[in-house]
Amino acid sequence: YVANKSFEDIKIVSTGGGAAGIACLNMLMKLGVKRSNIWLCDLHGLVYQGRDIDMNPQKAAFAQASEMRSLDEVIEGADMFLGLSGPNVLHPDLVKQMNTQPIIFALANPNPEIMPADALAVAPDAIIATGRSDFPNQVNNVLCFPFIFRGALDVGATEINDAMQVACIQGIAELARATTSAEAAAAYKGETLTFGPNYLIPKPFDPRLSSVVSSAVAEAAMQSGVATQPIKDIDAYRDALKQTVVKSAFLMRPVFEAASSSARRIVFSEGEDERVLRAAQAVLEETSEVPIVIGRPEVIQQRCERLGLDIRPDRDFNIVNPQQDDRYRDYWTSYHSLLARRGVSPDLAKSIMRTNTTAIGAVMVHRGEADSLICGAVGEFRWHLNYIEQILGSKTLSPSGALSLMILEDGPLFIADTHVWADPTPMQIAQTAKGAARHVRRFGIEPQVALCSQSQFGNLNSETGKKMRQALDILDTEKVTFTYEGEMNIDTALDPELRARLLPENRLQGAANVLIFANADAASGVRNILKMRAGGLEVGPILMGMGNKAHIANPSVTARGLLNLAAIAGTDVKSYE
Repeated sequence: YVANKSFEDIKIVSTGGGAAGIACLNMLMKLGVKRSNIWLCDLHGLVYQGRDIDMNPQKAAFAQASEMRSLDEVIEGADMFLGLSGPNVLHPDLVKQMNTQPIIFALANPNPEIMPADALAVAPDAIIATGRSDFPNQVNNVLCFPFIFRGALDVGATEINDAMQVACIQGIAELARATTSAEAAAAYKGETLTFGPNYLIPKPFDPRLSSVVSSAVAEAAMQSGVATQPIKDIDAYRDALKQTVVKSAFLMRPVFEAASSSARRIVFSEGEDERVLRAAQAVLEETSEVPIVIGRPEVIQQRCERLGLDIRPDRDFNIVNPQQDDRYRDYWTSYHSLLARRGVSPDLAKSIMRTNTTAIGAVMVHRGEADSLICGAVGEFRWHLNYIEQILGSKTLSPSGALSLMILEDGPLFIADTHVWADPTPMQIAQTAKGAARHVRRFGIEPQVALCSQSQFGNLNSETGKKMRQALDILDTEKVTFTYEGEMNIDTALDPELRARLLPENRLQGAANVLIFANADAASGVRNILKMRAGGLEVGPILMGMGNKAHIANPSVTARGLLNLAAIAGTDVKSYE
């Protein structure tokens, strides 16, 4: 894939001859390398037939029938050097004697057989790996050991055979050639993680290693007949492994499944952002949705290439270019017709449709060219909300709150309203509660809604207490189909025993899983504390009341967060009304 050399044809020179070196050579033969093309050297030179110094059966298996005796002699024309010996064994003059684009695995630690800079000085096209993390291509057994054992144990394998080892190798190689995960890119920020000479091996923090490698090993064990507890559904097993490393995977599964039934068009307003491009790649890989991005085509093309993404503009996804698009006149006239009597002149409409990507995306949804807009990776929530309300708001569509799902160690907790209403009325609080309950059920969870306040079951006549009691009365009169209670403190909402002592006849069952607050300051504060100090992972915020036509992320959103929002946006509102 990189050097365009086949296992069957390459000449390998190896130094070491210990257990690790012999094991690597045996594995290379399982992959197709011919024993006759392997030249093993140790402290005494070439391992040759008839040598009796420091020999054992393992070394003898690689003895060559040759008159050559030293590394200097056998390195001529070698395609690959495999070093598991000691520092400075491979001198630059020896690298010069190797074939073009030599493959050099100098794995001695802490000092390799040759420093990468020295090898590249004489062979600029060399492909180099070491055992050190401060150079590209660190060879580290952490990439395979946890996962090969996981796959073997999960199927009750009686041994770890050749087929399982090869499956492990192929799984790791598959990941190296695939697009780098957003999580690995974030962990190794600043490094170019694109398959090639400087990125041959996945990074240890790539969360996909578990599902890809373990499932490949498990499948190989079953196919080779050594599994005593075969897995019936290998795809389900692979998905379960993903859920152990991607924190949101389990809770998001019902949402992704619902989204898979419809190919909705999702437009991303900040299309030049790395997180958006990674999310667009993931949308294409993991959903049936069609991403559209807004941005300059040449910038998006360059960034896709730099980030090592497989996707390309106009081939895999559509682009709207704010600087030059055939639909520009249609867009500004649509925007002007909506807001002509709200102070927007034709000139202002033209300017906004050239510069405001959120407004452009909202106009696309309004015109039926997209089904949902995702914005907010850059900028302030209410700034984006203003344009969404202007363009997509109607008598039947208006924001009723923002709902954040916080995934915590002890389970999910939904928080609202974190962004929309700074100081909501009792009616708006009731609307937020109803919208939250509807969306919580999308995750396969039955809502237990607590109206939170400093006041507790009428013990204070504070403003928030009065609002929450009025909101409770509204919910009572509307006969909603979810369980709710209020007003109460947060600890009372989350502690059923405490709540039972204060109000034995309260309506909630167990701990509340939805907390509705009397103002955005409180809701947003709780959300941020859970995220920053309790290790909470946020999904959302989900913009409620807009018919799933738009969602506004936070500037701290990750590529995975944008993918989750895309899955939420990818479900027709009729499916969960």
